[in-house]
Amino acid sequence: MESPPESSSSSPVLLNIGGKRYATTVETLTQREPSSMLAAMFSGRHTLPRHPDTGMVFVDRDGKHFRHVLNWLRDGAVPDMSESEYQQLLREAEYYQLLVAASQLTSRCENMMGLADCINDRLGWKNDENFSEAELTRKDVIKCIQAPRVRFRGVNLSGLDLSKLDLSEVDFSYACIKNANFSSAYLRKAKFRLTEATCSSFQSANLHECELIGANLEGSVLDKANLQSANLQDACLKQCCFIETDLRSAHLQGANLMGANLSGANLEGANLKGAKLAGTNLECANLQRAYLREVDLRETHLTGAKLGGANLLGAIR
Repeated sequence: MESPPESSSSSPVLLNIGGKRYATTVETLTQREPSSMLAAMFSGRHTLPRHPDTGMVFVDRDGKHFRHVLNWLRDGAVPDMSESEYQQLLREAEYYQLLVAASQLTSRCENMMGLADCINDRLGWKNDENFSEAELTRKDVIKCIQAPRVRFRGVNLSGLDLSKLDLSEVDFSYACIKNANFSSAYLRKAKFRLTEATCSSFQSANLHECELIGANLEGSVLDKANLQSANLQDACLKQCCFIETDLRSAHLQGANLMGANLSGANLEGANLKGAKLAGTNLECANLQRAYLREVDLRETHLTGAKLGGANLLGAIR
């Protein structure tokens, strides 16, 4: 049995989460974190399979912790838990992509962040809002990266010189790396989810297949960096410099590139659906086979850009 689109925000929803049954509404699942997987599922855009007798939607996840997910979506409450329980709940929050709360709603956590970020805050992975001083030195970082799995989640590394280091697969999610120097660093498959990295330098760095979802890199320099197949969805890239940068097959959906300089950059096959390109310099850039649907190009500088095979359906020019 497949469900038709939900009729209204108050429509009841019956869920079977890993064998545990829950009842809620479309409004609860979609309003607080509109960019989450749950919001997408019940947005009305998708047809969901339901149990033929009960009408329930089944999700193969931990049913025990889903009650905390629902309470968060209802009123922004984060429960008091042990560290191990927080770790378990964090995995669920990341699975459901509960990363950024709607700005118009209030909660106890700073900056209207999502459940995952609030849990990190409870675990002490985030610094206070001033990010005034780096917690580690370059020598400390070099010692840490000798381990097989390295995480600097939520750590303050602002202003550090980390140039030319091998930082491949290191997790910098939620960290503050403002004004840091990653020039010529090897960062293949590193994670920078929701990282604060304003005014940092990644010049000539290898960021191949990196995850930078929702990261704030405003004013950073990434000239001649390798960002091939990197995921920069919803990242803030305002005023960034990407001169002659390799962005082939990069994911830039919803990214804010206003005022950025991508002259001579290689964006062949990149996905820029819904990206903000007002005042962006794409002169002499390679946009062949790029996905530019629903993009406003009226204030974008495209002199000398290669657009052969680009998907411009719905783009405004």
